Amino acid sequence: MIIPRTITPYAAEAFAAYPVVTITGPRQSGKTTLARETFTDKPYVNLENPITRQFAQDDPVAFLNQYPDGAVLDEIQRVPALLSHIQVIVDEKGQNSLFVLTGSHQFELMREVSQSLAGRTALLKLLPFSIAELVPHFPLRLDEILFKGFYPRIYDQNLSPQHAYGDYFETYMERDLRQLINIKNISLFQRFVKLCAGRCGQLLNLNNLANDTGISQTTAREWVTVLEASYIVFLLQPYHANIGKRLIKSPKLYFYDVGLAAWLCGIEEEKQLTTHPLRGNLFENMAVIDALKYRYNQGKRNNLYFYRDSNGNEIDLLYSRGQDLLPIEIKSGQTITPAYFKGLGKFKTIFAEQMPWPSLLIYGGETEQHRQETKVLNIFSLSRQLAEVEGDS
Repeated sequence: MIIPRTITPYAAEAFAAYPVVTITGPRQSGKTTLARETFTDKPYVNLENPITRQFAQDDPVAFLNQYPDGAVLDEIQRVPALLSHIQVIVDEKGQNSLFVLTGSHQFELMREVSQSLAGRTALLKLLPFSIAELVPHFPLRLDEILFKGFYPRIYDQNLSPQHAYGDYFETYMERDLRQLINIKNISLFQRFVKLCAGRCGQLLNLNNLANDTGISQTTAREWVTVLEASYIVFLLQPYHANIGKRLIKSPKLYFYDVGLAAWLCGIEEEKQLTTHPLRGNLFENMAVIDALKYRYNQGKRNNLYFYRDSNGNEIDLLYSRGQDLLPIEIKSGQTITPAYFKGLGKFKTIFAEQMPWPSLLIYGGETEQHRQETKVLNIFSLSRQLAEVEGDS
């Protein structure tokens, strides 16, 4: 069963407007399926195939000459030298809709693409399923989604999350880490990643992470960068404004997939989530990343922040649109309490002129309502509300 991806219309539109489309995202997020289903008239080439890759490395000109009308080149970061030759081809042809490139290493790949294909390629980021993509086909309970996560293979092949994420993580360390960095002590790195999962939704504190892992702060910083580059962790940046208050400068740590984070936290069954101390953090993680998926699926850039000042005033998520701000509080509880609105109220006293929309409270219950100039929504309605803000609905 192939679940339609929201980003498909934008991908087709971008391909008509550019010679090249580059699709990045985590391994197994559906990049290959998206490319093959959307660009059916282009030959498909998998650069993970050792024979194909060797040919491309040894004679890139002859390799590309096989595809005079372009092709889908999967995992292009495996042969980055092809990019400069693709630049020559697209400049000589002077036409759009030639090559579709996919890759799993965002920093490494983007560096190569920006050097060779600047102005010649549209950049798309495909993350695992969004709630809006998944739930119509798999009507899941909230804790079931937190446990299973959003990777397509889990649903397409009805895999056990425990086995799927165990295999995913082992494959990641065996393949991606060897390409990105030389990590000598794999067990230390595993411990580091699990400690990161236990801190999802919290401020990134490299010193504490380093001490708890038994590594230097420099190594901790390097490892976080590697996790970012391979789409394992996402750092939500703080919002900065000249408002005369001291604002927190450290980013908050999230995982691109909440199911992987739950697995790394040692959650082996869905029922363990009911009373798990990190349930609220995982719920917040899911909401933040779903807002990010909404942006990426529309072909838009990350515009998400959080707010926290030195007095402890905070907002879990800020959705920015120009100078305008949509503050979003995220609470996993099913019962709405006055405390949920406290941060939103304080934020409005400072930023009222930049808040053209009602603030949002995303919570773990089902009843939706409008109170205290705030829309109270369940998490399944978040993307719909963002579409209203953007005028996409």
